[in-house]
Amino acid sequence: MNRFAIQDLIKWKDSARRKPLIIEGARQVGKTWLVMDFAAKHYKSLAYINFENQKNLRDIFADNFNIERILQTISIATGKIISPGETLIFLDEIQEADNGVTALKYFSENAPEHHVIAAGSLLGISLHKHTSFPVGKVQFLTLRPMSFFEFLDAIGEEMLRKAIEAKNLDIANSFASKLTELLKKYYYIGGMPEAVLSYVQRQDSKEVRAIQQDILRSYDLDFSKHAPTEIVPRIRQLWNSIPTQLSRENRKFIFGLIKEGARAREYEVALQWLIDAGLIYKVSNVTAPRIPLKAYEDPKAFKIYALDLGLLGAMTELDEKTIIDGNRIFVEFKGALTEQYVLQELILHHAPYYFSKSNSKLEIDFLIQMNGEIVPLEVKAEENLKAKSLSQFVADNHSPEAYRLSMSSYRRESWMTNIPLYAAETI
Repeated sequence: MNRFAIQDLIKWKDSARRKPLIIEGARQVGKTWLVMDFAAKHYKSLAYINFENQKNLRDIFADNFNIERILQTISIATGKIISPGETLIFLDEIQEADNGVTALKYFSENAPEHHVIAAGSLLGISLHKHTSFPVGKVQFLTLRPMSFFEFLDAIGEEMLRKAIEAKNLDIANSFASKLTELLKKYYYIGGMPEAVLSYVQRQDSKEVRAIQQDILRSYDLDFSKHAPTEIVPRIRQLWNSIPTQLSRENRKFIFGLIKEGARAREYEVALQWLIDAGLIYKVSNVTAPRIPLKAYEDPKAFKIYALDLGLLGAMTELDEKTIIDGNRIFVEFKGALTEQYVLQELILHHAPYYFSKSNSKLEIDFLIQMNGEIVPLEVKAEENLKAKSLSQFVADNHSPEAYRLSMSSYRRESWMTNIPLYAAETI
């Protein structure tokens, strides 16, 4: 399968300012596979250590940071002669090694000629615990589930993907019906690489759902294994409330929906744990649509989304037929699933927010900064082209650019552009 993040790794390899690279991302989004694929294509050899499995190596950084000794140990453990620029050193599950992240500083300072990548499933949590983090000595890359464009490549539709990416409107509109059906398939399968690979190889929806359920079970086990015991019940309660939170027309996160009488202060640590583990996305409201959006973030008003829309469907036991064929009572959650999809596509290139006024019905699903402007986006699950909030926002703020995402084809109007949902990643 083709992961677009490999282009980021190529740029890192060729960069004159290359430093050890930390790849973040939730469990099973394909971090290890990506680095292995990258090493096979762009290096003569790979020195791979997995600190979760190779427990005897967890203390190689514990006593000191003598790089010569560390390199010799890695060479013996992997059976590889390590040559600068020709060997990729891959330290997987580095959070399990004593002083593992700190050691990256010494690779940067004392052995910059060596190419080092570190990764870990729960690295985000570990990084927040470190008192000695190598600030300015490492680079970061976040890997997320496969996007719809990556899904198209995986199922053999690379040419169609390239046409949409190039915004070839004639071709896109000609294949709109096919793309819509493929998008609905993606809604069910999602972007977890194992689920996508299973679909490509066997096209068995039940097997895809079984894989998704296995992934969800592994996350639940992580709660008990890695989170502080006192917050595990709250993590589970919050995690299990995600479908309920998203099923509401106003998707603002409500702590009272976790359980009756729940308060923010009781669940703040659990919420942050899930964010650090890469299992949820948090999108904040802004008090005003001004640049920079971050400066107007309202910390008390936000939405949360799941890591992956396929996993979200599995959490709710949403069947394939309902997603693809529709259902007269599949209304509110169809909107939630569509918004989840758009969020996953946007977050690949932008830092999205939303805008909602407490004293009015006006709500903009997403706001992004682009080319020095605030760009509003409204999401529609079908071809409903009414966009009252978007129209009002554009009028109030004189927005030079605005987008509506729907199942309708490309359409440019005087005040906004309709983007087909299957082309969300082009924004």
